[in-house]
Amino acid sequence: MAKPIVLTSIGYYLPGYKAGGPIRTLANTTECLGDEFSFFILTSDRDLKSDEPYPSIKPGVWQTVGKAQVMYLHAAKQNCWHWRHWLKRLDYDVLYLNSCFAKSTIQTLILRWLRLVLPKPVILAPRGEFSPGALSLKKRKKSLYMAFSKWMNLYKGIIWQASSEYERLDIINTMNDTNLQIIIAPNLVLSRSITTTVTFKESGSLKIAFLSRVARKKNLDYALQVLANVCGNIVFDIYGPLEDIAYWQECQSIIAQMPTNVKVSYLGEVPPDQVMGILSEYHLFFFPTRGENFGHVISESLRAGCPVLISEQTPWKGLEERKAGWVVPLEKTQQFQAALQTVLEMDNATFQEWSSGARAYGEQVANDPAVIEANRALFLTALRQNEQRIDM
Repeated sequence: MAKPIVLTSIGYYLPGYKAGGPIRTLANTTECLGDEFSFFILTSDRDLKSDEPYPSIKPGVWQTVGKAQVMYLHAAKQNCWHWRHWLKRLDYDVLYLNSCFAKSTIQTLILRWLRLVLPKPVILAPRGEFSPGALSLKKRKKSLYMAFSKWMNLYKGIIWQASSEYERLDIINTMNDTNLQIIIAPNLVLSRSITTTVTFKESGSLKIAFLSRVARKKNLDYALQVLANVCGNIVFDIYGPLEDIAYWQECQSIIAQMPTNVKVSYLGEVPPDQVMGILSEYHLFFFPTRGENFGHVISESLRAGCPVLISEQTPWKGLEERKAGWVVPLEKTQQFQAALQTVLEMDNATFQEWSSGARAYGEQVANDPAVIEANRALFLTALRQNEQRIDM
């Protein structure tokens, strides 16, 4: 029996990595469920902010990447009518859209509203875009689009994927509708063994990592401002692609005025397979993000034995009671400073307890069979809608 076909669009995909979590989420989904569903992925032929296409791909043809079939398209082939062409050529069972604000999603929903594509079930995953922090960025532009899309009724009959109860509430609040069909299917994490470093911790010294895209949403400037008011010897290393150069220049201005006890370095981009190894060398991952629907790098830091200090704008909660990290509201700057001071003053024995707690919790989340089942149920629900449509 042929496997059901899931046609999905995403702005960027493997071998790219600069767009962060959504790439890894979809790659993990195809890896975990690719034996049950046939995933066909339409995406860009280059990475985020890159002028050059991937050298290892053939644009415009389906090719195998992991357990999925991927077609890489040049920007000129991603307009509305080309998109309609690709959507009509494949007899898919479910359409899976990643991001509410991506051009491919907007084009697809308009084509669907115009009845110019097959009337198949649609799953839409906002990927954290509806968190208050994320919506506050480019607020006017997003508000205008959301008003337009609601007025056009573009979301009629779709299934929403929320990665957590928190994102479910964000979707309801953003859409101002309690009758939406929302299925909670947490982001999948692939459990894999790595070689990590057992990092020694001296009281009075602290080695901190920030690993993410350098963009306003990730809140690096806030992290720097908090660190400027912490006493002790601090090394703060920044990793990640410089997505927003103007924002990075703002951060550099703050770095230039940092006190001498805080040594800040930018150490470039990190391929995904090296992230956990690098984070295992630090005492803390500091990530006061404005909004994440999951945060793969948080999961990787925990599994690497590196406790985390994060904002409340993620689904990760209850870290302190597990001795895995701290979750602090963004408006509580002094609480961030207090948490940093606590880690700075830890001796090695205490830090190793927290490192073990972080690793244990990270592995617990990564090996949760209920997460795979929830994602399987997401696609099966959409397939049942397709069967009901055919039977009508």
